[in-house]
Amino acid sequence: MKRALLSLTVLTLTLGTLACGGKTGEQGRAASPQVRMATGGTQGTYYAFGSAAGQILAEKTKIPITVQSTGASKANIQLIDAGEAELAIVQNDVMDYAWRGVDLFNGEKIASFAALGAIYAEVCQVVANPGSGIKTIADLKGKNVSVGDAGSGTEFNARQILEAYGVTFEDINKQNLGFGASADALRDNKVDAFFCVAGAPTPAIIDLATGKDVVVLEVDDAHAAQLIQKYPFYTQFPIPGGSYRGQNGEVKTVAVKATFIVSSRLPEDTVYQLTKSLFESKAEIEAAHVKGRELSTSYAVEGISVPFHPGAEKYLREIGALK
Repeated sequence: MKRALLSLTVLTLTLGTLACGGKTGEQGRAASPQVRMATGGTQGTYYAFGSAAGQILAEKTKIPITVQSTGASKANIQLIDAGEAELAIVQNDVMDYAWRGVDLFNGEKIASFAALGAIYAEVCQVVANPGSGIKTIADLKGKNVSVGDAGSGTEFNARQILEAYGVTFEDINKQNLGFGASADALRDNKVDAFFCVAGAPTPAIIDLATGKDVVVLEVDDAHAAQLIQKYPFYTQFPIPGGSYRGQNGEVKTVAVKATFIVSSRLPEDTVYQLTKSLFESKAEIEAAHVKGRELSTSYAVEGISVPFHPGAEKYLREIGALK
């Protein structure tokens, strides 16, 4: 893999005082190792949450943290593997693909990272035009459906969810559009439905629902259980009623998880400090970013299919989140 392809950082935000190699702190002890956090695009939740959490973690731990804007999950795993980042936010399904060398990482197993903990839900939302006669996911057969950008995590989530309902990509008129373009296409009746995997409520869907009737399709308990059995990175998730105009009741679906991963090369004590400070600073992080309200040590360990870093495992066992 060419190094040029891995250098995806377009903007960095340095948090804390950067340590200089070989120097010591004011009390004469070795300065903390610098931690580079890979997030996502500057307009996305990964970057906003990472910047908020990174500042608080740097203050609490005195570990210098540099937040980087990147190409998100797959790129972040590659950056850690290349030694260009030590901490990153990724979808838990994408890290599973990397660990096993499948789907997005077909034939390329990457095991140079470990889990720190899940942080918040990225909800699998299937949005449809009720005028197309779509009431369930099974009804997508024969319809025009956007399944996310080609090769994206969303596209794989769409394939897996459709599969649970006995529908394949060959059964639909598949289109590969991003969230905003998908919403525009449904608004213009160019697609009948689209998949969106993001925190809920999602701005693109809120905007769409403001001027057009839409329905968010349910992933019922039986199909969710089928998905989770085959793909253990999924969890069940209820979209609260009122999240979108016209959505009066709760909608059951599934979610993947935005997850902190770390380089396996990071020292155990460094990761222990980061993990402890993350979960014990929930109030401060929530005040800085709304997704902080979802921080939970019990949530952090569910749906994680790769090993935890020894430093994270030590803290999570201390508090009883891991048995």
